[in-house]
Amino acid sequence: MRVLMVTSEVTPFAQTGGLGEVLSALPVELASLGVEIDVLMPKYRGINAEKFDITKLDLTLEITLNAKKITAGLWQFVGKNGARYLFLECDDYYDREYLYGTPEGDYKDNSERFVFLSRAALQLALYQGQPYDVFHSHDWQAALTAVYLRTLYAGESLFRDSSAIMTIHNLGYQGIFGHLDMPLVGLGWEFFTPKHMEFHGNLNFLKSGIVFADEVSTVSPGYRDEILTPEFGFGLEGVLQDKGDRLTGILNGVDYSIWNPQTDPHVATKYSQENMQGKPICKAKLQELAKLPLDPGPPLIAMVSRLSSQKGVDIFAEAFDGVMRNDVQVVVLGTGEARYQDIFAELAEKYPNRVGVFLRYDYVLAHKIFAGADILLVPSRYEPCGLNQLYALKYGAVPVVTATGGLTDTIDECDVDADIGTGFKFFPLNRVELEKAVSNAIRIYKDRPDAWKRLMKRGMNKDFSWNRSAGEYLVLYERAIADRRADLKSIEKA
Repeated sequence: MRVLMVTSEVTPFAQTGGLGEVLSALPVELASLGVEIDVLMPKYRGINAEKFDITKLDLTLEITLNAKKITAGLWQFVGKNGARYLFLECDDYYDREYLYGTPEGDYKDNSERFVFLSRAALQLALYQGQPYDVFHSHDWQAALTAVYLRTLYAGESLFRDSSAIMTIHNLGYQGIFGHLDMPLVGLGWEFFTPKHMEFHGNLNFLKSGIVFADEVSTVSPGYRDEILTPEFGFGLEGVLQDKGDRLTGILNGVDYSIWNPQTDPHVATKYSQENMQGKPICKAKLQELAKLPLDPGPPLIAMVSRLSSQKGVDIFAEAFDGVMRNDVQVVVLGTGEARYQDIFAELAEKYPNRVGVFLRYDYVLAHKIFAGADILLVPSRYEPCGLNQLYALKYGAVPVVTATGGLTDTIDECDVDADIGTGFKFFPLNRVELEKAVSNAIRIYKDRPDAWKRLMKRGMNKDFSWNRSAGEYLVLYERAIADRRADLKSIEKA
């Protein structure tokens, strides 16, 4: 089986969130199952031979967008198990400081930049002269790949048997642009209809990919069910309902070769569920980094998050004074909307020696926080899957999460008397429920230390490795290929 994944992010080459980590680990696991897999992404600034072991290919793609001829080169990196990463080099589109926009807003030509990425996926296959059994698109930036497979490139014999899969990592980001970008897409106005690509008078990339894909997947079973409702469907619940049983939820996994306190090079000292002696040392190191008193007594609550309303940081800010009435320390790591950055900076000033705030993205510090924290707070309004709660479990930081999406799927409610569960869940998301859940966790931490240790170890023993998820994707690929063959037989009979 040959698969081409199309994405805008892969860790460590370029990342703004969990998408990059998925595309780093999933292809490697699929390759271990015998899939011949390529991953296509833009060659952003900073992805170069000096920093990464990439090599330039003797291949140039040429694509015409709205009467403008664009050329691009290709670079490659061969990863574990033979998974191959391909980088689309077009400096006019991708040689920029940020991936999608500056702090002032999105790049105005984002539609053109990611039309080009999707077109390049099909052109790449044509230039190679080898078919892919599956084109697998990730999020709105790659969504038009499925559209082109069934429209502009439908007459190519090379793609006759190819299937298209669309994975939604976050339905809240859809790639919505003005209708005047239709000529740029290169399709006729007959596709600018509610049945195809139109969305309230605009062009919607993600909707288009959903409509044209043979199979659609999301990153957890819980999120799959939520996006079928008006509350979480962002206007696409009807389109998703139309997919029927061709909409699947597959839970994301964790790359334990990276996220594991037994082997993590970034933590103060290594530890495991069998030998927890290193955990207090990591806590002391985190307190030192955050300029907090070196006191093992109070529980250390952490939040590692994009600072946005989706992540519920506004509710945490509302509940902050109530949380701080307990004997606790708090560490926050994240960047995002300026108003939330200002709020948490002010809270750090309000509670000196009790709160440490790092307003940046810091991959290494995130490892140290998971290792040093006692509690991880994830108060998301919605969460397609979430990876931080999975990392926290492995590092013995007990999650307190909103009961939504992938958070519900991955965290089992704690019952200390029955000695079951891996964390604490609350719903609905509001100040009162958040304070209650955090206070409950603090009470058990202080009053039931032996039960708390068993709670930590249950979380550390959970297995969310990618091999399980990769097996489910392989089944999805096989089903998509079978679907395509069945569709072709129906067309031939007609």
